[in-house]
Amino acid sequence: MADDDSELAENWALVRMPLGEAWSGRARYAAAMFLYKRGLMNAETLEVYRLCSRLDHQDPLAIIRDRGCGKYWLEKMGV
Repeated sequence: MADDDSELAENWALVRMPLGEAWSGRARYAAAMFLYKRGLMNAETLEVYRLCSRLDHQDPLAIIRDRGCGKYWLEKMGV
């Protein structure tokens, strides 16, 4: 169970990586996929992370907010 908790914590940290860091878009998308598979994110929100995966400076949360596709997710992210 501890391994599962640490993996979950690691992915929460990755999905919150600061914008602009090299490969951060891809890391956020990988973490988003993990969280999606755990039922913590809907498909529309995951799609935004996919679209932003090659754009390290793009804020997926801004797009999610604009599209209105992840209100629950925005609440979880504290925005």
